[in-house]
Amino acid sequence: MDAPDLSELDDEQYEDLAITQAHPGSRDPEIWSQLSSPEHIERTRAVLANVHARTAAALRRRKTEREAFQQECHARGEAGKKEWFATRAEYEKWRRGAAGFHQMVQSAISDLGKAQRNHNRKALTQRSSQEAREALRKLSIAVQRHQAQHAKAGSIAEQQDYELWQLLDRLTVPCGPDQEPTTLRTMLDFYWTDVDVADEAEERRRAAEKVMQQAPAGRSARFTGNPRARHIGNEKGLAG
Repeated sequence: MDAPDLSELDDEQYEDLAITQAHPGSRDPEIWSQLSSPEHIERTRAVLANVHARTAAALRRRKTEREAFQQECHARGEAGKKEWFATRAEYEKWRRGAAGFHQMVQSAISDLGKAQRNHNRKALTQRSSQEAREALRKLSIAVQRHQAQHAKAGSIAEQQDYELWQLLDRLTVPCGPDQEPTTLRTMLDFYWTDVDVADEAEERRRAAEKVMQQAPAGRSARFTGNPRARHIGNEKGLAG
């Protein structure tokens, strides 16, 4: 069965379709997926709840009518009892069918309840993930600004500063259709901050940041090693 466009169905058509999909063994996976989707699940549950209520009302009404008929038949003596027993099989057949249908609809409503809870969990997880991602974005921007301020001021950074800045190159988040691990610095460069045309001062700042990223312990790698004394002109003949 081709899945119809549920938004184009009127209430009667929608109810008929929902009833055909109520029994798990008779469900078309694609149609049931639409009926229980976040877009349509409330309508489906409301439709089946209405069917469930009507069936329950019919069962109660027929039971009341049957009890009244029993009293009437017994009041008519032997002939009435024969009529009562003669109609009993037909009533019991109807009652079993109606009760089975009622239970089937109830089970379908329970399945929709489970689907709704799954939707709620997914939505909560997605919302929490988005909130965590946004918090990480703000934190990354703050770290990047901290590094930029040091580069701009030319101040001496401590070891903990370098360790903090290097996290932008070590920590990753999933990005793109394939959810590829992408460093926070790349996310900042391409997705999380506005991109401006770099001027000469910006290029110098980036160069300073690059040096800072490479430093192993709070100072530039280019200045590592053993310091040597040097005098202008080397008047005292010290080793150069």
